Amino acid sequence: MKKFTLLTLILILLLSLILLRGNYIISLLYLCYVFIKTSFTQNSNILQIIDLPFIDNVSSVLLLFISLFVVVFSKSINKKLQQKINFINIVITLLLMCFLFAPIITVQHPDFQKNISVTKLLHPFSSVEYVRFKNENNPITEKDKLISLYNSVIYKPYDENIIFFDSSQTDTEFKCFQAGEEIVIDKSLLVTDGKEIKIYNKFFPLGTDEFGRDVFTRIIFGSRISLLVGFFAVLISFLLGIILAYIATQSGRLLNIVISRLTDLFLTVPAIFFVLLFLAFFGNNLISVILVLGFTGWMSLFKIAKSEMISVKQKEFFLTAKLIGLNKRELLIKEILPVIIVPVIVNLIFQFSNVILAESALSFLGLGTGNEYSSWGRMIQSGQRYLSEAWWLVIIPGLVLIITLLAINEAGRKL
Repeated sequence: MKKFTLLTLILILLLSLILLRGNYIISLLYLCYVFIKTSFTQNSNILQIIDLPFIDNVSSVLLLFISLFVVVFSKSINKKLQQKINFINIVITLLLMCFLFAPIITVQHPDFQKNISVTKLLHPFSSVEYVRFKNENNPITEKDKLISLYNSVIYKPYDENIIFFDSSQTDTEFKCFQAGEEIVIDKSLLVTDGKEIKIYNKFFPLGTDEFGRDVFTRIIFGSRISLLVGFFAVLISFLLGIILAYIATQSGRLLNIVISRLTDLFLTVPAIFFVLLFLAFFGNNLISVILVLGFTGWMSLFKIAKSEMISVKQKEFFLTAKLIGLNKRELLIKEILPVIIVPVIVNLIFQFSNVILAESALSFLGLGTGNEYSSWGRMIQSGQRYLSEAWWLVIIPGLVLIITLLAINEAGRKL
């Protein structure tokens, strides 16, 4: 029996996204076509429709087709993906899929909430019925049509054209009930399926939180925050650790002692004090969290890189490279980094998992990326108040965080 490879898994996931979200992808591509057509035919400033959600959705669709093309036609990538799947590469593949294709995996805004009395604290695998109001506004200009199309494709945190309800009955008027409260709606205002009012069904695979927001959607978008913070914080730590280690080994004894003692100072003082001081001055936002975690995580890499560089300095190939006239930058990039790259990468992988855990801890304490982004730590913090009646608000993001950390640490251990 042929082994089930990572390449097969990735192809299945990519094709599943295209098949399951085909209608949404076609609508988004049509929106792009209308936008390009309108921008060339209208003199008005149509570029105002380009905002972050629009760019995010379009980029995800383009990346989806580019990824599928590269995976299918690139021989070198095919060869690298022939390894048998295991726990590590399954989890890492799913995390990367969530990071790149979050708007396609769940075509809903992570902060979407409506009719909280009906949608709040729903159990996993729950569903709620809703009706949609007719759009009576007839766009006149091409710009109005484009904005109307944009509003129907790009999902928002609130939609006034739908109404959720617990139960309903239809007589001469449409009556629906929200937590026992009766609401009467004129049937002529609602979208119909022929003669009958069309009743939609919204499914929540992982339940909802206290504001009626979809937990599954917030988990998907929360992975973006964790990976984004982890990547850039580790990048900052890498640059600081490598540069300072190189300066310490290539400079005089005095500068080496100063940098080494500074590193020891940072190691002896708990990082939480630097974090609190930094966030007190610059506030808790995405950039601040990345910077503070990057500037407080370079010390272990510095010690590893410094010890490796000291041994490399004694090697004949390094002495020969200096004699033929390579400058310091070329010595670092061409002669030192290729030799010490394995211990450096292992350290960075463990640092990556530490940063993800630290970001979740800061979000749990209310010092993370703030309320603007969904975060696993923030979800756990808000869910602890409802632990007795809504266990999924803590258990699900907690399990996702634990599985992510286990996979990343196991990858570093194997490497």
